[in-house]
Amino acid sequence: MYREGALPSGAPLQAVVKTGSAVPGTIYACASCHLRSGLGAFADGIYSPPVNGAKLFRSLPLVFKGIEQKSAPPLRPAYTEESLVEALRNGRDPNGRKMNESMPQYHLEDGDARTLVAYLKTLSAQFSPGVSDTAIRFATVISEDIRPEIRDAMLSAFNYTFGLKNRQVTVYNTPYGAKSRLMAENMFASRELATRNILLSTWVLKGPPETWRRQLEEYNRTEPVFALLGGSVSGQWRPIHQFCEENRIPCLFPNTDFPVISDSDWYTLYLSKGYYQEGETAAHYLNSNEGILNEKPVVQIVRDSPEAKALAEGFQQAWQELGHQAPITISLPRGKAADPEMLQSSLTTNKPAVLMVWDDATSVRLVESLSQRNDGPKRYFLSGRYFGESLWNLPESIRDVTLLTYPYSFSPYVPRTAMGQQPIPGDTKVRIKKGDIPLKDDVQKMASLTTALTQMLSGLLMDLKGNYYRDNLLDVTGMMADQEYPLYGRISFGVGKRYVAGGCAIVQLSKGANPELVNKSSQVSR
Repeated sequence: MYREGALPSGAPLQAVVKTGSAVPGTIYACASCHLRSGLGAFADGIYSPPVNGAKLFRSLPLVFKGIEQKSAPPLRPAYTEESLVEALRNGRDPNGRKMNESMPQYHLEDGDARTLVAYLKTLSAQFSPGVSDTAIRFATVISEDIRPEIRDAMLSAFNYTFGLKNRQVTVYNTPYGAKSRLMAENMFASRELATRNILLSTWVLKGPPETWRRQLEEYNRTEPVFALLGGSVSGQWRPIHQFCEENRIPCLFPNTDFPVISDSDWYTLYLSKGYYQEGETAAHYLNSNEGILNEKPVVQIVRDSPEAKALAEGFQQAWQELGHQAPITISLPRGKAADPEMLQSSLTTNKPAVLMVWDDATSVRLVESLSQRNDGPKRYFLSGRYFGESLWNLPESIRDVTLLTYPYSFSPYVPRTAMGQQPIPGDTKVRIKKGDIPLKDDVQKMASLTTALTQMLSGLLMDLKGNYYRDNLLDVTGMMADQEYPLYGRISFGVGKRYVAGGCAIVQLSKGANPELVNKSSQVSR
């Protein structure tokens, strides 16, 4: 009822809005205004107050400049179960006053009403695991085969920011730290955050992925954490994603090209959809340029690899959602070179105008061979991420007919660090030279992404305002303003949005010995 506006029976909850019209509660689920944590929000000029039991079942004090006015009468008395049911049904608070007209009135039978009230009593009732009076504990997850320099770059970035925050806590607690205490309270927006250390555990996963879940459960049993931050593993992120979903542990911005693609899961917030997003963007670009097709089918050649499969899945899912027939798929076995002659018979039969080649740079010879045929496809799509640095070696003879998905912004943000790097705002460039490719070095990339995450975390902890509930962390993240971020340029948030970089670019390599990537799409699927 609270999250989805559905009754225990499965039927939609019925509500009446200010116009007197009856509407299904699925449109006005409680969480849509009061958020999943129940701690409320201020949006579009409307204040939705907290509805968790800790707030409802106590009187609402008058607060002036953040200080509770104990001598003043409360704004309202504490709710009882009966007065809360009255509020839900008829929109009146315990004083009998009519609530804001934005508050719907719900048709609730007694049993359903009592069920909802019982849920509100438990909602955000106790601080989440990983939080104590003196510290908030986080963890980052890595697999043992991650290169040591990548691991160290990530941990160094975390340790720098966490160490800075904890040194401020140390000074705050000294007898002579009165001035520092005032500065800390102003900086962190509350005394209780200024007195808490932030701690980071490193959860190292060993062995095959099928054993990771057991290891994660053991780590969490012995050292519970408030949330997971960043992290990097070889292969799919799915085992960690499922662990977080089932244990209700937030996971912010893991460094993975293979996220779980889901419209309903809640607890992991990704920077992008990875390879899947490139295929998805190619579908949107092609859909907006249907003249390329000339009513001919689309064929995709898919290497037997995780990268190619994710690209193909993203393209096919988006292509069909856009109302097209599924593309014709030709599989390439792992480790076997593509044979143009072998593929030609299939292409001759289907006569595609566009060929999606989801393979690494070894497929260049195939594209070269097919492009020389009069009856070959007129346009080819390749993955810039999958090609890597090899994209600069694309033969000049096929550049005019080849488009590449490019997953990063043309004007990437580089966070301010101890090294003095500066933000580069905006996303105005339409060309990028080889030397301008953002963060080519994997170590630099990991350090930059992690630094940006720690900067974002500092703001999020202040926005929690002492309400250390895991769902509240995700709620306040969803309400963050758009911001610049390494590699991805401007990223945008939204309550329930799980992938914050909404698209990628479609690019073409210019002619000449020193080519540039030319943006042909202006971030088509953002």
